[in-house]
Amino acid sequence: MFSFNMFDHPIPRAFQNRFSTQYRCYSVSMLAGPNDRSDVDKGGKIIMPPSALDQLSRLNITYPMLFKLTNKNSDRMTHCGVLEFVADEGICYLPHWMMQNLLLEEGGLVQVESVNLMVATYSKFQPQSPDFLDITNPKAVLENALRNFACLTTGDVVAINYNEKIYELRVMETKPDKAVSIIECDMNVDFDAPLGYKEPERRPQQREEPTEEEADPSSYGEMDLGFRAFACSGNRLDGKTKGIEPSPVPIDPSDMKRGIPNYDYKVGRITFIRNSRPQPKKVDDDDALSRFIAFSGEGQSLRKKGRNP
Repeated sequence: MFSFNMFDHPIPRAFQNRFSTQYRCYSVSMLAGPNDRSDVDKGGKIIMPPSALDQLSRLNITYPMLFKLTNKNSDRMTHCGVLEFVADEGICYLPHWMMQNLLLEEGGLVQVESVNLMVATYSKFQPQSPDFLDITNPKAVLENALRNFACLTTGDVVAINYNEKIYELRVMETKPDKAVSIIECDMNVDFDAPLGYKEPERRPQQREEPTEEEADPSSYGEMDLGFRAFACSGNRLDGKTKGIEPSPVPIDPSDMKRGIPNYDYKVGRITFIRNSRPQPKKVDDDDALSRFIAFSGEGQSLRKKGRNP
């Protein structure tokens, strides 16, 4: 008996645990079924046939299952995860934004390969429209949307759905690699200026410094005097009108005085100004003793003068 090996070199173990095959790809809208699968377009995962699950389980690959998608005709590639294994044999369903990144049409061929990616630590996104600035908390919205994604690839334009509106974000940078896994990771997120955004022009504000010169008292007459006591006419109980209507006494502008500003005013400090009365003059003790004369008063009698006792 003769024994021989048809392969001169054994196959490396890394290639034995590698999944690689070609599928015809379609958008999720082509997926047959009574249920609406529009949720697939909101994430970064694909739907593969059941035979792929059977083959992957035999290869004993690492979890989570991550794949590299390549369009050999346009030399474009991206990375994704898998959502379900319910597609027809030889077919896989991709989100619409992923087909646009790969420049794929309905029924085009895509190469699917299993990969192992490093866990993400940093990512930077650039909104493709200034409308993204209308979102109150963009980081919270992005964090909620990335829960439907498994990985990120530098250069991809991902689409997120928020408030019934689709926003596109370009992945500008990812660390520690150009393709990273974002499953159960602590990732710092940063934003670049949106595409087409222009910063508003800032006009320098010219502050007018108040002058300390005293104004002309004659100009005070033009000011709103507000309430003036006894400036109105009176009415009688019998209904008769007065012969002469009283006219308000004109105010002399020289009698009007402007208040003195508090130049020691500080922000956040309240000062209560009280009117102080002049204190009476104190008399020296020596002057008081010199003016005092003992028993210098006059007495009074209860008896009236002119009557005998």
